Amino acid sequence: MLRSMVSLIDYNIRAADGDIGTVDVFYFDDKTWVLRYLVVDTGGFLSSRRVLLATSALGEPEWVDQTFPVKHTREEVENSPEIDTEKPVSREQEESLHTYYRWLPYWGGAFGAPVTQPYPMPVAEPTEGEPKPEEKENHLRSFREVTTYRVQAVDGEVGQVEDFIIQDSDWSMKMFVVDAGGWLRGRQVLLATEWIGRVSYGDKQVSVNLKRATIEAAPEYDPAEPVNEEFEVRLYDYYGRPQQP
Repeated sequence: MLRSMVSLIDYNIRAADGDIGTVDVFYFDDKTWVLRYLVVDTGGFLSSRRVLLATSALGEPEWVDQTFPVKHTREEVENSPEIDTEKPVSREQEESLHTYYRWLPYWGGAFGAPVTQPYPMPVAEPTEGEPKPEEKENHLRSFREVTTYRVQAVDGEVGQVEDFIIQDSDWSMKMFVVDAGGWLRGRQVLLATEWIGRVSYGDKQVSVNLKRATIEAAPEYDPAEPVNEEFEVRLYDYYGRPQQP
């Protein structure tokens, strides 16, 4: 099922022996547009310490209760490696977490094979002063950061990224929500992440190979309504793009 990422913020995180805290933000892989981690605000449990948990460590979500069960104990989380979630997460820190929790690394290696993605994504442009993509070992980005970026059509700016729509079966980020209402704001439309041509983190901009008028006249997205199969088919038909399986 497709779900809004914004709607998952503040979901409860429940360990095997009690509650840990709530979802504060997500980290995703900007090469594949897949959610890799959630940042948990532990509140009083660990004096407001924020911890990183892999989406692969989650059990079957309890959607009605807005709860993500975690396959670990409170003690395991309490003793997990310290990571400053206000700073970029390095591959070394990821390896430390995966070793501690015995998670299979999504990037492959001695403990597992890399996750196969349904389609390749464009290489993101690095922020000025950052290593080039080929020099970096991972591509983690904060969901909160990208939801402030402007959307650039082929003939001008069309709006701002407001949210992402994920497939809850594999945590893939299928679409993103654009506020295309101009100075009035409020009219939201959807674009598929596979249509992104470039992400410029230095300019805080997402570029798509579509015209402004086409995007602005797209079927309107209502956050109060689920994105079902019928709406998805209608969206791809409108843009004249083949739908990925």
